[in-house]
Amino acid sequence: MGAEVRQEKTNASIRTLRPSDAPAVTKILQQAPEAANWSGKSFEELLAWSGGVALASETIGELSGFLFGRQVGDEAEILNLAMIPDRRRLGEGGALLSAALEEFRRRGVSRVFLEVRESNAAAIAFYLKYGFAKSGRRPGYYRDPAEAALVMEKKLTG
Repeated sequence: MGAEVRQEKTNASIRTLRPSDAPAVTKILQQAPEAANWSGKSFEELLAWSGGVALASETIGELSGFLFGRQVGDEAEILNLAMIPDRRRLGEGGALLSAALEEFRRRGVSRVFLEVRESNAAAIAFYLKYGFAKSGRRPGYYRDPAEAALVMEKKLTG
């Protein structure tokens, strides 16, 4: 990412995730059952990916949320976005998403995709607010509980 730390209007700092953030990411995931739940090993692998975007939202020196995305060619995917419950609906998730979209745009990405649980109306509304559109459905995509994913897409160019 271009700048290591960026102050947002939310009073949170958006910065690149570091390997030392693994325990905080695990804690956030424990409080966000709707997010994709990854192991510490998965977290380390994601940070090492070529084309990856891994961002943290930090408030008063503590991680309050994170976003993982990846770029493949001229397309990208938001893989996971989660916030601690106390920091939801305060603009930090939007700041993370905006920072990731800005980074993908800077890299020449033309389209960004994501999957969201079909029943997660709040997340769907959030992504619609940021310009994503419904573009498909994946039956049986999620487990615990089993559920379809709604595929959403945002065009960054043209």
